[in-house]
Amino acid sequence: MVTRKATPQERIARNLLTQRPHFLGVDGADGAHYWDGYEQAVVVIQDDEVAKVELAETPFQTLSEWTEYTQDERGWSVGPHVGGSIVDDLVKALEAQA
Repeated sequence: MVTRKATPQERIARNLLTQRPHFLGVDGADGAHYWDGYEQAVVVIQDDEVAKVELAETPFQTLSEWTEYTQDERGWSVGPHVGGSIVDDLVKALEAQA
């Protein structure tokens, strides 16, 4: 089993969320997004700013809606890693290059 050290951003997200956060991706403004399915919350870390957003406090009901909103507002430079698989991510990358 491979063990890796958490990044500084992941450690911040871990401190704010109940469960181990799932890395969603990095938006076009360099904000790293982390998800906790138990809390239904996203932590966004950009530079020195940290925001915890509970979906219940937004107009979005699902993580998919959050990622679509982020795509529309900021775009994604990495990810989003929601559902699917790494194979799906590779296919998307190849299609984008074609």
